[in-house]
Amino acid sequence: MRTTLRWLLSLVVLIGTVSAAGTATAAGPYDSATPDIKDRILAIPGMSLIEEKPYPGYRFFVLGYTQPVDHRRPFKGTFQQRLTLLHKDTSRPTVFFTSGYHVNTNPRRSEPTRIVDGNQVSLEYRFFSPSRPQPADWSKLDIRQAAADQHRLFTALKKIYDRKWVATGGSKGGMTATYYERFYPRDMDAVVAYVAPNDVVEREDSAYDRFFATVGSQECRDRLNALQREALVRREPLQRKYREWADAEGATFHTVGTLDKAYEAVVLDFVWAFWQYWGEQDCASIPDAATATDDAVYDTIDTYSGWSFYTDQGLEPYTPYYYQASTELGSPSLRMAHLDGLTRYGYQPAHTFVPDDIRVRFKPWVMRGVDTWVRHNAQRMLFVNGERDPWGAEPFRVDRGARDSYVFTAPGANHGADIAGLAEDERALATAKLLEWAGVAPAAVQADPERAKPLAGYDARLDKRDVQREPRLRP
Repeated sequence: MRTTLRWLLSLVVLIGTVSAAGTATAAGPYDSATPDIKDRILAIPGMSLIEEKPYPGYRFFVLGYTQPVDHRRPFKGTFQQRLTLLHKDTSRPTVFFTSGYHVNTNPRRSEPTRIVDGNQVSLEYRFFSPSRPQPADWSKLDIRQAAADQHRLFTALKKIYDRKWVATGGSKGGMTATYYERFYPRDMDAVVAYVAPNDVVEREDSAYDRFFATVGSQECRDRLNALQREALVRREPLQRKYREWADAEGATFHTVGTLDKAYEAVVLDFVWAFWQYWGEQDCASIPDAATATDDAVYDTIDTYSGWSFYTDQGLEPYTPYYYQASTELGSPSLRMAHLDGLTRYGYQPAHTFVPDDIRVRFKPWVMRGVDTWVRHNAQRMLFVNGERDPWGAEPFRVDRGARDSYVFTAPGANHGADIAGLAEDERALATAKLLEWAGVAPAAVQADPERAKPLAGYDARLDKRDVQREPRLRP
């Protein structure tokens, strides 16, 4: 209680004292009778305009917001955190979105935003460039500090967007929305977390082994495993190709250690990446390992796993994620019996991908604490998972004590699972609940939840999902 009080007092002081120096000034006169939304946003202390981009039916802003490096000690320095605002109308609900990584500076609308026809605030996760303090004190990168970033921004924006708020995100963004709810359960009116992994016990990963032993058809699993094995059998000739590529691209391997370790890490990601972003329908495109040429094996691994991922250049943008996986989030591992005798390093732990000059120490109690809280205290939380998504092997669950909360699984879906892909009855219930939680359920839906559907029509450009191909250690 005392710790929480100190945090709240620190935030109140900071909100009132952070200088607005450098804050952009809106063009034109300020009409106090009907103030422009940009004027209202930029009147928030510490808020600055980076760019405004036009989009039909919305106002879209890329913004910077002054945040404390350490919310416990706000006097210790600040940094600029990037965010975007897709403004619809202050009379509509607002969706608080985070990917858990970088923010997309182009107009995009998450599924909950479309369902409730609302505004959307998207926040870049702390320490992802350019939202990184300089110099970077990595000890200030943890889930509680990130939740405090969201809380402070919400507190500032709630004065303008005073209707219902819903937190959401997919994968690490779904984890982020869940952690925010755990530390600030009174901020949001609901949470929708998509494909959010929940690694409660770092050293117990047998759920992933069971997943890969049963996902899809036996024929598809055998085909994938055989090609993955073949890439290790042909390590020498394929590594020559890899080295030629690295030399031509100027790629280096100081963080992971050697090209050989990077090579194996990419190969070991292959089966995981296939199920994460593709599926059974794509298995026929995998070449037969027994007859495939070296080029075919090399190119297939590149297509699904990516030779560039474990270079220094590929790892650097994701250092904040690997740091968090090494300190709080945990990372999965597999036994891979079909590769016995061929691997030299196995599934390398997350700290392998963190530069040596950044100190890491794993805290096993953090994820256990979140999991316990969600199972017994969740209120108005919806978790959406994919049946064939490897990350769904260790999902969040709701248990005794949770209220009005749900865990649904989209049949046949991978890491792109969403409400639209749920079975018909669960899709209707999830949509109706979200409309209810956001305070915008039409009378027809209140009378019959099965009639629930998104309030905004589909926009191919605005509703485009930016699925970034990432290896096994990046959810």
